[in-house]
Amino acid sequence: MNTKTLIDDLLGGSRLSEKEALSLMNTKGREILRIAEAADIMREKTAGDAVTYVRNQNIHVTNICKNLCGFCGFGRPAGSEGAYLYGPREIREKALLARKRDVTEVCLLSGVHPDFDADSYADMIRAVHEVMPEVDVHTASPEEVTYSAERSGLTSVEVLELFREAGLGTLQGTAAEILVDEVRQKICPKKVDTETWVRVIKEAHNMGIRSTATIMYGSCESVADRVRHLSIIRDIQDETGGFTEFIPLSYLYKHTRLYEAGIAGEGATGREDLLMIAISRLFLDNIPNIQISWGKVDRKLTQLLLISGGNDLGGTMFDDAVSTDAGADDADFFDPAAMQRLAEDMGRPLKQRTTLYELLD
Repeated sequence: MNTKTLIDDLLGGSRLSEKEALSLMNTKGREILRIAEAADIMREKTAGDAVTYVRNQNIHVTNICKNLCGFCGFGRPAGSEGAYLYGPREIREKALLARKRDVTEVCLLSGVHPDFDADSYADMIRAVHEVMPEVDVHTASPEEVTYSAERSGLTSVEVLELFREAGLGTLQGTAAEILVDEVRQKICPKKVDTETWVRVIKEAHNMGIRSTATIMYGSCESVADRVRHLSIIRDIQDETGGFTEFIPLSYLYKHTRLYEAGIAGEGATGREDLLMIAISRLFLDNIPNIQISWGKVDRKLTQLLLISGGNDLGGTMFDDAVSTDAGADDADFFDPAAMQRLAEDMGRPLKQRTTLYELLD
């Protein structure tokens, strides 16, 4: 397949097929730069020149998890060394700290605690919302919605409504990993299947609850699996328009059971990281924002990804135990001044945004 012809067609308005995306994903050599350039042109047309970020803070509620996925270095069994669980008082204290930091988004992150039900999650959301009613409380993946619904004898729609009443702003499009069930059985067998993940995301969107979309790549999936995942995300967005952004998450292999068992290698290469961002931009023509997860790749590569289709640097975070526990260095906090240095060095302005991508002064 001729890369130049394919890119010319794309920039002329054609939509990338799965077969064409697979061909681009397998690209090596200087043709990679041609793809990155095309993605950068598409980024400029779709999202403009600004490099955006949200001032947010993660609050890790517990690392106790029923799933203990093979790719995760964060989760712990209940009662194990290093396991913790914060209650409403501690969550409020962390929310008060977030307020002092002038954040506009709080991300509640947690293992899927085996004892949590719908009220448990609603109480967490409420604890933040009562302290910071003005912020977007960004939490609850389709996995957490489904599990808490089962524990409480509710439907997932009823749980989403309960969360919204408690103060939920936007839903986390995490727990997606790779939306191919054969892969999910290897890397996260206790999580919801693809059909359930898709159903809950659509339910949220149809209720007016926006969400992110993610992919976790570089463990033991094939390139074709990555493209299938992109296709599922694009189809959902065609139907609902509810995704705010797409976030490729490069697998961090250190301290994970998949790597230690020899099932997964040492994660994606720089070539794969670059192509994942670029082809996400080219394939997902209906999602305006492609986020670079700076905690998963180093900051010099982050800067190059800004000219390969990426337009958003995610958040300041202040804490990312999920990444650091899996072996990432320097993943806790990204100072906006450092973001500005990277962006302006590429000739792009840095702009602060809200969760829903409204630009702030």
